[in-house]
Amino acid sequence: MKVNQNYQNLEDSYLFSTIARKVAEYGERNPSAKIIRLGIGDVTLPLAPVVIDAMQQALCEMSVQESFRGYGPEQGYSFLKDEIQEYYARRGTELDADEIFISDGAKSDLGNILDLFDVDNTVLIPDPVYPVYVDTNVMAGRKIVFMDANAENGFLPLPDPAVQADIIYLCSPNNPTGAAYDRAGLKAWVDYANAQNAVILYDAAYECFIEDESLPRSIYEIEGAKDCAIEFCSFSKMAGFTGTRCGYTVVPMALERGGMNLHKMWLRRQTTKFNGVPYVVQRGAAAVFTREGQKQIHETLAYYKENAKVLAQTLDELGIWYTGGKNSPYLWLECPNGMDSWTFFDYLLENANVVGTPGAGFGKNGDRFFRLTAFGDKQKTLEAAERLKKLLAK
Repeated sequence: MKVNQNYQNLEDSYLFSTIARKVAEYGERNPSAKIIRLGIGDVTLPLAPVVIDAMQQALCEMSVQESFRGYGPEQGYSFLKDEIQEYYARRGTELDADEIFISDGAKSDLGNILDLFDVDNTVLIPDPVYPVYVDTNVMAGRKIVFMDANAENGFLPLPDPAVQADIIYLCSPNNPTGAAYDRAGLKAWVDYANAQNAVILYDAAYECFIEDESLPRSIYEIEGAKDCAIEFCSFSKMAGFTGTRCGYTVVPMALERGGMNLHKMWLRRQTTKFNGVPYVVQRGAAAVFTREGQKQIHETLAYYKENAKVLAQTLDELGIWYTGGKNSPYLWLECPNGMDSWTFFDYLLENANVVGTPGAGFGKNGDRFFRLTAFGDKQKTLEAAERLKKLLAK
């Protein structure tokens, strides 16, 4: 028998394991050190009470034969899809409920969607980048072309007409850089994709952090996007579902490539390979869109946004260049004094007991940049900000 030899082309996933090892070793040498972690991309606040109530009620339904549910629809229950449809409609974006597919998270679908595409397609991916985009295509053996995201373009690269691509990955607001495309930027990508007969895989997992009304929260706010784009979103950051697992993918009815309808292909794929998200979880997700649910999750989002504001003001005071912090939970800063990202990681840990994420872990263009996250505790974030000021003040 033969195995997939492409797995030999994967680089070792060393980033977070190396961070954990370095922090553990430092903690052993300095047991009294009060280490503050600002590198984690996971949320830290609990699920909203309205979500817990809805899930508990749904769980009780599962204990009674008359209301018990077994296999649900693979593409999601209509009660949740209708809520998501209305969520888009409130922002002026019309979707058919059948274009919405409920999943166990954006990460899964970003990998699974590749079942629709031949391995001979060329993939265009920004650098630095969320590693899932790269690794899932390396596993399949596709050719990858990287577009330079850098300080000169604000880590928001625009298409180069001379570059041919079939699959294009965009994430806005971006992980790791926190940068968000404006309408003109996304329009350029939509026009490019349609001209190339390509498909944009648009990761909107952090759209809930956008406060600037001039910035699009969905690619479907851009004319022509339904002819070229698939959108992925998640309840992980919107409502703290990182441990509960729920997201959704939008595949427009109009999207066709190679004489085939991608919506019909994705429906066939999901009904064949996926058994759906648990009823209890979907009831919790639907509660997010109630009036009380929106109130509660926005209180949580405001908590994280305030953390981001604290860190952004700190970097402003220090005169350190960065992207994100506004419309994003991430801050992507230029390492001071020309340090590379791992050197800065060690410097910050040893002198301020603060942990972030070295940009080198996201690609070669991240080597002199560093990611901080707003998903931590408020008091610890304030303390970390003071430590940064003390250490890095010029």
